[in-house]
Amino acid sequence: MEGVLRINPKKFHEAFIPSPDGDRDIFIDGVVARNRALNGDLVVVNLLPEEQWKVIKPESNDKETEGAYESDLPEELCGSHLLQQSLKGYNDSPDVIIEAQFDDSDSEDGHGNTQNALIDGVKKLSVCVHEKGKEDAGAPVTKDEDTFMSQDTRALPEKSLQRSAKVVYILEKKHSRAATGFLKLLADKNSELFRKYALFSPSDHRVPRVYVPLKDCPQDFVTRPKDYANTLFICRIVDWREDSNFALGQLAKSLGQAGEIEPETEGILTEYGVDFSDFSSEVLECLPQGLPWTIPPEEFSKRRDLRKDCVFTIDPSTARDLDDALSCKPIADGNFEVGVHIADVSYFVPEGSSLDKVAAERATSVYLVQKVVPMLPRLLCEELCSLNPMTDKLTFSVIWTLTPKGKILSEWFGQTIIRSCTKLSYEHAQSMIEGPTRKIPEKELPPVSPEHTSEEVHRAVLNLHGIAKELRKQRFVDGALRLDQLKLAFTLDHETGLPQGCHIYEYRDSNKLVEEFMLLANMAVARKIHRTFPERALLRRHPPPQTKMLNDLVEFCDQMGLPMDFSSAGALNKSLMETFGDDKYSLARKEVLTNMCSRPMQMALYFCSGVLQDQTQFRHYALNVPLYTHFTSPIRRFADILVHRLLAATLGYRELPDVEPDALQKQADHCNDRRMASKRVQELSTSLFFAILVKESGPLESEAMVMGVLNQAFDVLVLRYGVQKRIYCNALPLRSYRFQKVGKKPELTLVWEPEDVAQEPAQQVVSIFSLVEVVLRAEATALKYSAVLKRPGTEGLLGWQDEQGGDDLEEEQD
Repeated sequence: MEGVLRINPKKFHEAFIPSPDGDRDIFIDGVVARNRALNGDLVVVNLLPEEQWKVIKPESNDKETEGAYESDLPEELCGSHLLQQSLKGYNDSPDVIIEAQFDDSDSEDGHGNTQNALIDGVKKLSVCVHEKGKEDAGAPVTKDEDTFMSQDTRALPEKSLQRSAKVVYILEKKHSRAATGFLKLLADKNSELFRKYALFSPSDHRVPRVYVPLKDCPQDFVTRPKDYANTLFICRIVDWREDSNFALGQLAKSLGQAGEIEPETEGILTEYGVDFSDFSSEVLECLPQGLPWTIPPEEFSKRRDLRKDCVFTIDPSTARDLDDALSCKPIADGNFEVGVHIADVSYFVPEGSSLDKVAAERATSVYLVQKVVPMLPRLLCEELCSLNPMTDKLTFSVIWTLTPKGKILSEWFGQTIIRSCTKLSYEHAQSMIEGPTRKIPEKELPPVSPEHTSEEVHRAVLNLHGIAKELRKQRFVDGALRLDQLKLAFTLDHETGLPQGCHIYEYRDSNKLVEEFMLLANMAVARKIHRTFPERALLRRHPPPQTKMLNDLVEFCDQMGLPMDFSSAGALNKSLMETFGDDKYSLARKEVLTNMCSRPMQMALYFCSGVLQDQTQFRHYALNVPLYTHFTSPIRRFADILVHRLLAATLGYRELPDVEPDALQKQADHCNDRRMASKRVQELSTSLFFAILVKESGPLESEAMVMGVLNQAFDVLVLRYGVQKRIYCNALPLRSYRFQKVGKKPELTLVWEPEDVAQEPAQQVVSIFSLVEVVLRAEATALKYSAVLKRPGTEGLLGWQDEQGGDDLEEEQD
């Protein structure tokens, strides 16, 4: 069988591949059985004989049988825009608010995540999530309740065995074979190895330790090893013998001090294979040379001229790469002409050019908390393609006649020229929505071109908002799912770049407005290209949740007495909307359950329609539509450029790209891989900044809700910050603790050591959905922080909603 290898970041001797039938993962035990494959590699495994399968004790409750997932909800599912941020304003405002912009793919995925998701240690649901491997690698681990036995496994019930396998072939090395970590001297000073090699110890324990030649190391490393104890290095694996637990490698470079933003960021980018080098002169030569560039006269004869229309952009206030603009004209019959206008990036990226090749290789822009690694050179991202106000721009448009209820009466696709009349931020659009009759003073709005008025823009925003609300309502009636998870935004210090504060951002009506029209455009383009080129369309599918994990979740909800319906995406959405009230406890419980529901979700994937025979597999589970694609963000996603070329061919603007279905599928696979890497990098960037915030501003207090209970620890969702942490009983001042199951519900009873000898010890019962108070505090090791429970009855904790803020952070979802 083949599959993508996932190594548990908490217990790195355990690895898994998904079962082809959606059942329990297949288990791979130990480094030798992995046969030198690394996390993320596509491998072929051979099942071991049944007597060597993993035996799961009944009471272990499947905790360790589902390996580590890293978070990967499709964006369409989450409604969360990639923390997309631009650095405008970085130099001229004291505190930069980093804003999230939506990646249209987030609503697509409903928001689930599997194959590589935030949830670095998804276990069976009653157990719950682990924190990131990096953070807790050294933390105490509960005793492994699963055992391997040589007894006759045939006598055991089928449920208590987990199929086990060994890797026999690596089909594709997806892991970069690079890691960040620290240098150490070998322990045995008298060995032959000691004279030739140092030991490289990766920060990510899923990567093996590596022997590196001393000649690669700093000159004084052998005599002064302690000077380098906190220096972060990058190492690349060059060889790894079959019979060795250690690999051979080369030191690529010294990054700087561990725990500092730039060295850590460079390490993350390198580990995940992100190309952050400057664009070569060969690539830059593909760009228009005579600046300022103007639209050639022949384009006006080929395109529909919309420059007189009231067209505008809505983006995060700091955004510089403006992909999309909107327009809305009332028609005499009471309907509206609504346009989505997308930057015509493919005009500037000639097929087969050096620019095309580097964009295809990068496949996506990567958004970090403090900066962006762009897919295209800045001249394109921020000037030529960006739909900046009051300049003529080349666009690809979808224009509909829509009723006020959002019913499509007609649809037009074509290449256009627009002149955006203003650049609205989400805050501007939100204030227009919230003050429908208020005349907004000029000083509160950005400049509007003289041909239009701010009242005209305000009316257009209100009309779009009215239609978007109807479109959204209908989407959920038609069975769409959205899993909104808490997302963090940071305020950065202008001088140092360090995080000053953070808040969970709010996803508001202005975000939803943009999201609805981006989804509408993506769905329309998907139908159009698939109808014309049924074998050559680049589409985006979202498979249904993994059966085994979904069944576990169903069982868990039954145990907890939660009336959840998992029969379809729409039924799940309805359950989440209706099961919970809007008091603080209910909202917290909804956050935890949303988090759990995201675990069985799979990644949304680009694919070529001619390669998948079964059209039912084209469906998008979270959006609950038969066809979907990405068209609306070509400045930051290569898939969208490919879709633009296909759409241009369907409309007769150009020949069909000369790409066979198999070659297009290869491009789709590469886009999927890079998108997954970029999502993971974004999560790690957020984790890095949060860990620094805890170190600089901590300890931080928050309410938290228990998500899972183990026999010596429990997992919590920290409600003020949206992070998940494991709290270990042996790290608390307890006299004793006891684990038991009450019915089927796991429970820990904690007996606190009294602070005063005269006091009775306080008892505290911890079970799933308990609200507890936690403190996050930095540890001595760079960038590690832990969560501890506050002793019951201690003062000084604010309610978690008091600081939700989030006005400064937006997402725009396609």
